[in-house]
Amino acid sequence: AFIDREINPYAAQWEAEEQFPSHELFKKAGQAGFLGITKPVEYGGAGLDYTYNAVWAEELGHIHAGGIASSLGVQTDMATPALARHGSDELRREFLAPAIAGDMVVSIGVSEVGAGSDVASIKTTARKDGGDYIINGGKMWTTNGTKADWVCLLANTSDENGPHKNKSLIIVPLNTKGVDRSTKLKKYGLWASDTAQIFFDNVRVPQRYRIGEEGRGFIYQMQQFIEERLFAGCRTIVQMQELVDETAAYLRDRVAFGKPLLDNQWIQYTLADLSTEIAALREMTHSCIEGYVRGDDVRLLTAQTKLKAGKLARTVPDQCLQFWGGAGYLWESRVSRMMRDSRLVAIGGGANEVMMQIIAKELGYL
Repeated sequence: AFIDREINPYAAQWEAEEQFPSHELFKKAGQAGFLGITKPVEYGGAGLDYTYNAVWAEELGHIHAGGIASSLGVQTDMATPALARHGSDELRREFLAPAIAGDMVVSIGVSEVGAGSDVASIKTTARKDGGDYIINGGKMWTTNGTKADWVCLLANTSDENGPHKNKSLIIVPLNTKGVDRSTKLKKYGLWASDTAQIFFDNVRVPQRYRIGEEGRGFIYQMQQFIEERLFAGCRTIVQMQELVDETAAYLRDRVAFGKPLLDNQWIQYTLADLSTEIAALREMTHSCIEGYVRGDDVRLLTAQTKLKAGKLARTVPDQCLQFWGGAGYLWESRVSRMMRDSRLVAIGGGANEVMMQIIAKELGYL
């Protein structure tokens, strides 16, 4: 109901404008209780387990502009889990509570020009100076970056202990002197979300803005990736099944060579096969979430789920667009937009190739 009322009537407009009113929409989402489903009650959250958040993530699959769903997912599943889990009480009051309420829009700063899926190779540094950190470097492909109030930044806080133990997560308010986020990136899809390249030039923030222990940022970020990948699986399930259903409805009405296109056995079998693959993704995702809530080690199944989601996000829109023909090839068509928007699932949050590497390692093949 929230999506039908507050988002989808404006989705086409926001796509054309290549932005949406983040603070206005996030405030409404916060008031509805959507931005803190798994977050602690004392900071305004609902204190529920991830199965409830999965319902939220799946419902976001009904949004007609994937960029808006991505921006909301960054707020709930990508930039705030570590803060909620490891941040000090002071830090959570200052930054988590307003994020849950929708009073602040947030972003995640991990990827760099030379470090996407290879998180360990980031170059951004945060050096101690008295009670502060001095941050230098830059982040790339930052969703919400031009409008966010703060970024959850992964930076190297030492030159020792190796690339997996020298990093920390730090809250950086984006109105701080030395931050330049004026470079808005034009993307293949997800047009409604703003994506920025951000530069940090001697940006000074207090060391108390660090999330948890120094040197554990890589570990904290790997934990955040679990929820990001579960979010991707949940949303992809609904997006892909909705697209298959819409395609079937179109083909039932589209007559060619004297009969509805849906009467062709090849089309029937193809849609049946796609629906089966989506059902498999649903079971994998739900099984992974159940294990995550129990506290099981779900690294393997999460990577497998994310890999499956990334593959289906490519094959389902491509096949459906083929069945829509010229109507699907139009820029304004839902299937065309879905093909552009969903392409990122195989890249963001760990590319398909990285998921295969994780799977091979977990299975002892490496």
